Amino acid sequence: MRRVIAIAVAGLSLAGCSSFSLDSFKSAPPPMQVQLDSVPQGADAVTSLGPGCKTPCSVSVPAPEANFSVTFNLPKYQPETVPVTVTRTPGDFTTPATTTLDPSPVFAELKPAGPPPRAARKMHPKRKKPKPAAAAPAAAGNSPFPEPNAAPPPASAAPPPAAAPTQ
Repeated sequence: MRRVIAIAVAGLSLAGCSSFSLDSFKSAPPPMQVQLDSVPQGADAVTSLGPGCKTPCSVSVPAPEANFSVTFNLPKYQPETVPVTVTRTPGDFTTPATTTLDPSPVFAELKPAGPPPRAARKMHPKRKKPKPAAAAPAAAGNSPFPEPNAAPPPASAAPPPAAAPTQ
């Protein structure tokens, strides 16, 4: 019976070894501090990873695996989004792994927002302005084409008689 128990304990301990890896010795990467600043200061800065604060400030983010962005908002200013590049350098037995952020600190220069758009006006039909009466005949006289609404020209006198040929 002791033999069966010993074999069962040995089997269970070997099953536990199959899930063992060296990753269990690695510690979780420590959170990173991200410095945030803006001109003008006092903007709300929020990372795409979640944490945020009012500039100038520093937030703690979990060590990012990929690039992220920071969005700065301040009333009366246009929002600004700054992309942040994450560069990871793997470590080995002699050096630890490192993670760097570019830019660091993350900085945004906020531009004033323009005036709010004006409310749309109702469009009124254009009113045609009457043309002055004196200008109409003068304009018609300058054109080589007769005015379509104009009265026909007065009948002219009969053409002069043709002269008889002389010999």
